Amino acid sequence: MSQFARWTGILKLLTVSGLLLLPLATFAQRPISIPEEIEWTWEVRPSHVDAKLPNVLLLGDSISRNYFPQVEKDLSGVANVYLMASSTCVGDPRLPSQIAEFARMEGVHFSVVHFNNGMHGWGYTEEQYRNGFPRFLNGVKALGDKKGVLIWASTTPVQTDEAGGATNSRIEARNEIALKMVKSRGIVVDDQHRLMMSHEDLHEDRVHFSPKGAAIQGDQAAAIIRSILVKGD
Repeated sequence: MSQFARWTGILKLLTVSGLLLLPLATFAQRPISIPEEIEWTWEVRPSHVDAKLPNVLLLGDSISRNYFPQVEKDLSGVANVYLMASSTCVGDPRLPSQIAEFARMEGVHFSVVHFNNGMHGWGYTEEQYRNGFPRFLNGVKALGDKKGVLIWASTTPVQTDEAGGATNSRIEARNEIALKMVKSRGIVVDDQHRLMMSHEDLHEDRVHFSPKGAAIQGDQAAAIIRSILVKGD
C-alpha cells in the first residue's frame, strides 16, 4: 500500500469516527428529564369567566396551589384567575411544552402571569437549574398578551432540610440564580421567601404552610397583581 493510500484511509477513518461521535456529544449537551416518583398537574379555571375582566394566571407548584384560593378571593370582580400547578420543575425540558399545552387548551392570553416552580427538581444541580431558567421564562412569556406583565415569586423556605431534597441553602441559591435573571429582564418580584421567613411558625408540614400562612401568601400575591392591573387601566 502506498504512503498516500495509507494516509487517505486514516483520514477517512477519522472523518467517519467524528461523524459517529458528533451525535453523542450533541446528545450529552441536551437537557435531560429526571422524573419524580409521583408527578402531577393541577389546573383550575374560573367557573364563570367575565369577558370584561383581565385574565390572570398563577403558574407554580403545590405552594402556589395552596394560596391560589386566597388570590382568587382577593381578586373577585377584578380578574379571572386561573391556576396551572405542576410537579415539573425548572431544569426539566418538559416544562415549557407543558406550559404551551396548557395555553392551547385554555385559549386565552393573560394580562398577568405570576410564576414560580421552585419546590421540585432536587435531582437537578443548580447549574442545570440555571441553564433551564431561560427556557422556563420563554415559556411563561408566551402566555401573556402584548402588554402582559410577569411576576416572579421567590421560592419559600422549608421547615427542615431533607438530605437529597429541598434544603434552605439550595433554595436560597436557586432564588439568587432566578433573581438575577428576572431583574435583568425587568420582571416584577414577589418576594414570598422573605415574607414567609417571618412566618416560619405557620408551616403545617416540612414544605407547606397552614391555611393562615397560605392566606398571608395569597394576600401579598394578590396585592401585587392588583397594583399592576390598576396601572394598566
